[in-house]
Amino acid sequence: MKAPAMTSTRRGFAARLLRKPAAAVSAGYLLLVVLATVLAGALSPYDPDEQDLTAALQGPSGHHWLGTGELGRDVLSRLLHGGQITLLGVVITLVVYLALGVPAGMIAGYRGGWFDRLVIKTADLVSAVPVIIVLLVVLSVFTNNESAAMAANGLLAAPLLARVVRSATLGVTEELYVRAAVAGGIRDRVIIRRHVLPRVTGVVLVQASVFGAYAVLLETGLGFLGLGTSEASWGSMIAEASKNIGVDPWLLVPSGFMIISFILALGLLSDGLRDTLAERYAPPADKAPSRRTTWPRGDTSEAAAEEPDADALLSVRGLTVALRIEGTPTKVIRDVSFDLRAGEVLGIVGETGCGKTVTATALLGMLPAGGRVTAGTLLFEGTDLARADAATLRGVRGRRIGWISQDPISSLDPSFTAGAQVAEAVRLHTGCSRKQARERVLELFAQVRLPDPARVANSYPHQLSGGMAQRVGIAIALAGDPALVIADEPTTALDVTVQAEILDLLRDLRSSGTAIVLITHDWGVLADLCDRAVVMYAGEVVEEAEVTALVAAPSHPYTAGLLGSDPHHALPGQPLPSVEGAVPPPTQWPVGCHFQNRCPRVTDACKEKPVVVSHLVELERSTRCIRPLAQAGGPTHD
Repeated sequence: MKAPAMTSTRRGFAARLLRKPAAAVSAGYLLLVVLATVLAGALSPYDPDEQDLTAALQGPSGHHWLGTGELGRDVLSRLLHGGQITLLGVVITLVVYLALGVPAGMIAGYRGGWFDRLVIKTADLVSAVPVIIVLLVVLSVFTNNESAAMAANGLLAAPLLARVVRSATLGVTEELYVRAAVAGGIRDRVIIRRHVLPRVTGVVLVQASVFGAYAVLLETGLGFLGLGTSEASWGSMIAEASKNIGVDPWLLVPSGFMIISFILALGLLSDGLRDTLAERYAPPADKAPSRRTTWPRGDTSEAAAEEPDADALLSVRGLTVALRIEGTPTKVIRDVSFDLRAGEVLGIVGETGCGKTVTATALLGMLPAGGRVTAGTLLFEGTDLARADAATLRGVRGRRIGWISQDPISSLDPSFTAGAQVAEAVRLHTGCSRKQARERVLELFAQVRLPDPARVANSYPHQLSGGMAQRVGIAIALAGDPALVIADEPTTALDVTVQAEILDLLRDLRSSGTAIVLITHDWGVLADLCDRAVVMYAGEVVEEAEVTALVAAPSHPYTAGLLGSDPHHALPGQPLPSVEGAVPPPTQWPVGCHFQNRCPRVTDACKEKPVVVSHLVELERSTRCIRPLAQAGGPTHD
């Protein structure tokens, strides 16, 4: 039963690699070159040293497909047989390089101590040694023995590889699973082989490809200088072509193309292997958590009792999110629920660290690495985004849900103009032509009230002010004509005048029927723009209500504390009002009400068990408090 599982894993890796066009083409090309070189005896039409002086320095013909050299020797035959010499030298130097450098680096990084110091000192010493001088000494001792020179080259470079692998290993040894293996009594060599080696393979592949390319160039250089073997090789062919470049320039093309293309293919294949290995060991974004990881379960009692609102554009029920904190899956969002209707603006407010942005990123499946939605539903236009696969999420992002960042400059690529970046989004979401995309860019820039749209389209991000960059960001968010826009503190980094202009743009969006989720710290922005508000504290929704009612008569003590902290309410000569204390991190959430350590109305009952949300249907509001403040038309809990 085990063999099929292993086969499936291999096929999965190969399938992921072959889905990368550059890597697939490069692998096929390298395989073709190696096979042609190995089978040179059967494939070459002539002996590589067979001379025909009457046909010297001729171009490609029916008898000699790639032409002939200065002694009339067939270029194709010499290229095939010469590849055996060149690639053998590359294999020798890579075997020595990897066989010494990889184990030394992993042991140094894992064990440390005197061996680690030895590796570092050796790498420093080798860096100061002139390699070509050493190789010339080796060739003087082992005359025309190119294999000895290539082995010496691998030996000299191995300490440098060991230093790179050591650095990668140091990061892996800090992982929780490595510490658990040590605590479980697993032997060091097993840990290095099973846990460390797979995670540093990507680094090794990159280094091997770079060094392999260098080895090809080195062997070519030795052949060019006549210091290597006397047999045909790619290097000796380059030397012959350079002597006759004035008479027959074509002679340089076959060998030069072979060397350049082989080096490029090595690099592209290595990049593909590295990326595929990274995908293999990275936590999958669209699959269930691994059985080996115990993720905290959400509190589903309330989510199970209340079904999503099918009439709402977005209906969130019982959303619970866990992230890895110091290697341990930890809940950072618990039992978040709210609804948003088409054309409505919902504000999410709270102090830093309350979970506002994590809640928003969960809607798009953009949680940080290792993050998971462990409970709840995210029903958007009839689709549960919490359980959607990667393809479904890609179809939603940009097309149906737009995102406006709080840092406009950082959200734009400095290498491309503003117009090019918006045009890219337009073409991606609409499939239009380049010309249509350029026209749509100018329309979007005019829609977001950018002065002189054509000039802005040709400007780079560093040439834009903060307000202009934010407008470009809004244009990108609107490129797919989304039904919902998530604005993550879009006015935080802007001055007051520009803030007002951005808020006007968001009002225009609301007027056009676009729903908005606005994340903010600013109660003024909230009251000015939003229809309803959600107040979050320490990963939980503590209150939800219509904005006017919320501001006029807060129900939760935390909401009242935030409103009371307005500097405009401060008395001359008195300390500024504030909510004492700080938001506890997820690892220190107390049992019961998360606000208990800062609440002036706390009782022992607040500390006994998690507080559930109380819904006041007649007031269209809800609060997570067993002693809410008095409400107009509602009961008093004192």
